[in-house]
Amino acid sequence: MQVNLQEKSTGKLLAAAIESVEANDLILIRQDAEFTFDWTLESKKKIFKLHLVESAKILGLVSIIDIPEEFRIEISLLEVALTQKGRKKAIERIAGCLIAYCCWLAFENEYFGFVSLVPKTELIEHYQSKYGFMQYGRQLAVELDQANLLIQTYLDYGKKPF
Repeated sequence: MQVNLQEKSTGKLLAAAIESVEANDLILIRQDAEFTFDWTLESKKKIFKLHLVESAKILGLVSIIDIPEEFRIEISLLEVALTQKGRKKAIERIAGCLIAYCCWLAFENEYFGFVSLVPKTELIEHYQSKYGFMQYGRQLAVELDQANLLIQTYLDYGKKPF
C-alpha cells in the first residue's frame, strides 16, 4: 500500500510503502542498529514494514495478531527506527501510517476497524491523545469512526473508505 510520510523540516510529502516483511528482511532488521527489538521473535505473526519508495531502508515495523473470534486485530509490536524518534527525527507520520494500516486491515477483515494493543505505561497518554485510542482495562483500542479517521489522516483516502 502506498502512503505519504512528511519531511519534518520542509513539510514535503514523501512517497512510502507498507509491505509484508519477508524472511530475508528479518535478517537485515536484526543487523540494523536502528531497531532495538528482536523482530525474529515476531516471525510467527504477520509483520509489515514501512519504507520510502525510493529506498529499501525500513523506517518502521508493526507485527499483528489476527483474532477473528473477537473481530479484532491486535498490534503485538510497533517500532519506529531510532533516528526517526523524538525531536531529532527527519520524517513524520511513520507510526500513524502503520496504525492506520492496521485499522484498514481490520475493516478489510470485517472487524469494524477494531484494533487493540497493550501499551507500555509511558505511552498510554500518547496513544490516547495522538491517535484517539480508548482504554479498555489493560488494552487500548480504536474502532469505527476513530479507525476511519486514522485511515483518512494517514492513508490519504480523503473520505470515509468504510
